[in-house]
Amino acid sequence: MVETVEVRLRTARARGILAATILGSGMALIDGTIVNVALPWIGQELNASVSGLQWVLDGYLLTLAALILVGGALGDRYGRRRIFQIGIIWFGVASALCGLAPTLEWLVVARVLQGVGGALLTPGSLAILQSVFVRQDRSTAIGLWSGLSGIATALGPLAGGLLVQAWSWRLAFLVNLPVAALTWWLTVRHVPETRDLEAAGRTDLTSAALGVIGLGGVTAALVEAPARGAGDGLVVASGGIGIVALVAFLLRQHRPNPLVPLTLFGNRTFVISNWLTLLVYAALGGIMVLLVMQLQMSLGYPPMLAGLASLPITALMLLLSGGSGRLAQRVGPRVQLVVGPLLIATGLVMLRGVVPGTGYLTAVLPGLLVFGLGLATVVAPVTSTVLAAAPDRFAGVASGVNNAIARTGTLLAIAVLPAVAGLSGDDYANPTAMTDGWRFALIVAAVLCATAGVLAVAVDNNVLRAAAVEPESRGHEAAHPGECLTCGVEGPPTHLSPRGIQRER
Repeated sequence: MVETVEVRLRTARARGILAATILGSGMALIDGTIVNVALPWIGQELNASVSGLQWVLDGYLLTLAALILVGGALGDRYGRRRIFQIGIIWFGVASALCGLAPTLEWLVVARVLQGVGGALLTPGSLAILQSVFVRQDRSTAIGLWSGLSGIATALGPLAGGLLVQAWSWRLAFLVNLPVAALTWWLTVRHVPETRDLEAAGRTDLTSAALGVIGLGGVTAALVEAPARGAGDGLVVASGGIGIVALVAFLLRQHRPNPLVPLTLFGNRTFVISNWLTLLVYAALGGIMVLLVMQLQMSLGYPPMLAGLASLPITALMLLLSGGSGRLAQRVGPRVQLVVGPLLIATGLVMLRGVVPGTGYLTAVLPGLLVFGLGLATVVAPVTSTVLAAAPDRFAGVASGVNNAIARTGTLLAIAVLPAVAGLSGDDYANPTAMTDGWRFALIVAAVLCATAGVLAVAVDNNVLRAAAVEPESRGHEAAHPGECLTCGVEGPPTHLSPRGIQRER
C-alpha cells in the first residue's frame, strides 16, 4: 500500500513540485559536472596530480552511488518529502565546506560529505514524481524532470567556466547555497508528503556501510594502481576489501526487509534498462570530464569557452526530452533505447577530430550535436522504463537502484578511463599526451554505448503502456502491486487497486 497524492500537470501545484524536484536533483547532478571545468585550476592551486583530481570527482560519486539506495529506502519509509528536505540542508552545508577547502585532502573529504546529501536528494525527486502525479501524467512529468535535470548537468561546464573566470573555482561550490535555499522554500510550499505504508523494520544501514566500503575499496584500487603499481600492498588490500564487502552486500540482500529487494531483478526489462544505464553513464561521465580538459589544455580554450562548447547538448535536451518521454509512452521505449545509445556512440567517434588546431564549427560542434541528440533520445525513456518495471511501493528503491547504477558507471569510468587512455601524473597539462589519451578514450566509450544499444533490443516494448492502464480496464489481477514482478514480456503492472490508495490533499 502506497500513500499517494493525485496531482495533474498544468496546475500551479504541479509546477511547484517540478521546480522543487528539478532544482534539488539538479544541484546533485550539476555538481558531477560543474567541477569538471574547474579541475585544472583546482590542480594548480592545491598542487594535485591526475589521481588527486580523480579523487575530487570520485569522492563525491562514491558516497552518492553507495548511499543513493539508502536515500530511496528512507524516503519510502519515513516520507519522501522529509528525506528530500534533509538532503537539501546537508548538501548546502557540505557545499560550503567544499568552497572553503584550504587543502586537497579537505576538499576530498567535503566532497564525500556532499555525496551523502546528493544521495538523499536524487532518488527522492523521482520518487516524489512517481507517487504524486496521476498515472497518465507520470511519463510526461518524468520526461520534463529528465530533460531539465539533464540541462542542469549539461550547464555544469558552462557555469563552472563562468564562475572560475569570475573569481575562483570555489564559486562552483558556493553557488549551491542560494539554490538550496530556494529549493527548500519550494518544497515546503508545494510538495506533499508520501510514503510506503507497508514498509516495516529498520533501514539496513549495514548494507549501506558495506556498499560504501565495497565501492570505496574498488575505486581506491583503480585510481591508485596506475601510479603505485597493481602489486602495491595498498592497492591489493583496497581491492580485496572492496570485493569482499560487495559480495557481503549481495549476500545480505537475501535477508528479510533488504535494502534492495532482489525480486526487482526478476524482471528482464528492469535488468536490461539498468545495464543500459550503467554503460551509457560510464561513457558519458568519463568523456564529459575529458572533453573540458581537452578543450582547455590541448586546444587552449579559456574556462568560459570550454563550458560554452557543450551548450548544444543543453539545447537539444531542452527541446527534445519532454517529447521523447511522451513518444516512449505512446509507442513503447524500445526503439529509443536502441537508437539513442547508437547515436551517442556515433557522436563520440566524430569527436575524435577534436585535436589541437581544429575549429569549433568543423570538429567540436558536429560531434556534440549527434551526441546530444542521442542523450535526448534515451534519457527520459530509460528512466520511465526502469520505474514502470517496478511496483509503485518500490518507487524510491527502484529510483535509487537506477541512480546508484548511473553514478557507479560514472565513478568507475573516472577511475578507470584515464589509466586505460594512458593518462597519469601531470599528463593532463601536456597537449600531446592529453590528445592521445582523449582519442583512445572516445573509442572505449563508443564501444560501451554501442553495446548498450544492442542490449536494449530485448526490452519489453509494452512496459510503459501496461503501467498506464487503469485497474478497472485490467480486471483485478493487480490487487497487490507486487504480485506480478516477473510477469514476463508483458511487464509488471505498476498500478494500485482503488482500495490501496490514500490521498492527502
